[in-house]
Amino acid sequence: MSEDNLTPREGGGDRDPILEADALPHRGRKPFVLHEWLREKLALIGRMTRHQARFFLIMLGASWGVIYESFRSHSWRRTVRYEFGVTLNSVVGGGLIATLFSGTLTGVAAVSQTIYWLGLAGLAKMTGSILINVVIREIAPILVGILLLGRNGMLSVTELGLLTTGGQVRSMQAQGLDPFLLLVMPRTLAFTLGGFTLGILFSFAALLTGYVISRISGVITNPVWTFFYDVVVAMSPADYLIIPLKFITVGFVVGLGGCLTGLTATNEDNLRTLLPRGFSRGLLIVMAVSVLFSLDL
Repeated sequence: MSEDNLTPREGGGDRDPILEADALPHRGRKPFVLHEWLREKLALIGRMTRHQARFFLIMLGASWGVIYESFRSHSWRRTVRYEFGVTLNSVVGGGLIATLFSGTLTGVAAVSQTIYWLGLAGLAKMTGSILINVVIREIAPILVGILLLGRNGMLSVTELGLLTTGGQVRSMQAQGLDPFLLLVMPRTLAFTLGGFTLGILFSFAALLTGYVISRISGVITNPVWTFFYDVVVAMSPADYLIIPLKFITVGFVVGLGGCLTGLTATNEDNLRTLLPRGFSRGLLIVMAVSVLFSLDL
């Protein structure tokens, strides 16, 4: 037997790494404290609430800014007019086919069924008012808003988000250019005009398709101008204001929300975080506008 084996071990000279590794977690574990846990959860809820309230306040201020700047002649410079024209062409021209197709499907699924069941129940005289109150005032603005959000709203979120995270927006500000006037205002107004245009086309396509299906199936025998006359007569004086204003407001908030979501992006954001955030915000905004206009105040 060698001398090394006979030499006694000094205290603390040889340590067992397995026992030490097993003891480390127990040594560094903090005891569970209820008030600390509640404090962390409340802080998380507070950060989320403050973040959402901050975006809401930014939207309120930016809404007034867009309206105010749109009436100032020097705000409409050549670059701003160009951005407005390009965005309007993308919103209306690019979304025209999808809007007409969605209106046609709505006419088949909602308008024709409404006409059929009201005629079967002997309430054909209420057809015009039901179509105005349900299809035109409620369904059309929501579907048009979703179409705007999914096709053009997400495009604005992506473009402005990449410009913000890539530093191009800061470069514009360093050169004395205002991103709000060059990007936010023309895009928001283009969405506003596009929302009104697509909303009217959607409503016309839905009503016309519903009439054609009902006429083919023999539910109604009136000519098409009589059908549209009954629908127009069923509109109240308030509908002539509320329906266009609802389409305009939906387009306005979708465009503004998409632009602000892109401009408020941080360096930690990317497309995987920006796109879900922009879509969820836009959808909530569209539903909130629809609910506010539906309230009988």
